[in-house]
Amino acid sequence: MTSARVLAGKTLDVVALVKPRILVMAVLTAAGALSLAPAHADVVRVAVALAGTALIVGAANTLNMWLERDTDCLMTRTRNRPLPRHRIAPSTALVSGAVQGALSLPVLALAGIVPAALGLVALLLYVGCYTPMKLRTPWATWIGALAGAMPALMGWTAATGRLDVDGLIVYAVLVVWQVPHTHAIAIYRARDYAAAGMKTLPATRGLPVARRAIAMWLVVQVALSIAVWARGIAGTPYLVVAAVVGAGVLAHGLRGVRDGDAKWAREVFLASILYVPVLFATMVVAGIH
Repeated sequence: MTSARVLAGKTLDVVALVKPRILVMAVLTAAGALSLAPAHADVVRVAVALAGTALIVGAANTLNMWLERDTDCLMTRTRNRPLPRHRIAPSTALVSGAVQGALSLPVLALAGIVPAALGLVALLLYVGCYTPMKLRTPWATWIGALAGAMPALMGWTAATGRLDVDGLIVYAVLVVWQVPHTHAIAIYRARDYAAAGMKTLPATRGLPVARRAIAMWLVVQVALSIAVWARGIAGTPYLVVAAVVGAGVLAHGLRGVRDGDAKWAREVFLASILYVPVLFATMVVAGIH
């Protein structure tokens, strides 16, 4: 019985390395883009595209945790993760991430060469660039955004087999969404990030700059979400939802542009967490072809 409990605990810790909530959101965005793409994808291609997306996101998150195991010890938000708590060995995380990454590429290739290539680029950007850059420059936010939004573009190209303007617009919604989201958490988790030596925008350029950046990119984010409708990618039901949730995040964001504090930043962060699943779930059910 004890051995079974230990094995179950280890299994849960390995699963935790993939950051399940982030993984589910990535798969949802890939599914949303797949449903919006003008080309029809059969059930098998959809299944392998989403499975490959899950594998490559799991690989990126696991390897990220492996690389950041020492800095995670310094942050309240991350110090209870499996590696900082020594519940599993670093080698276990490294092997798990490597295996997922190795499996993901041939699986994605079954959905098309373009999504497989994009998946590889995302993995290299996230693990090889974004993770180490966080300790050096706030520009890491944009590298992480480019990589983190890639599942949407992978889903689109799994259906179409090519990069095009409409697919890049859907991708851009996710890229831009991550910027105010990241700046907001950097404000309300400022002590954590400082303890770990992270070079965030509010820490390096100051709160006024970070607040203005949040407000500006929220406006761009909502504009891009409306552009999805304006381009004819999604229909009126999507427009209604995009307008309502967009107004909500803008209301939160613009309210604190002059004197927003940590509480305001946390509200912006939480609003942004709700924004993406609502928007992309609507894309799944309201996409037009």
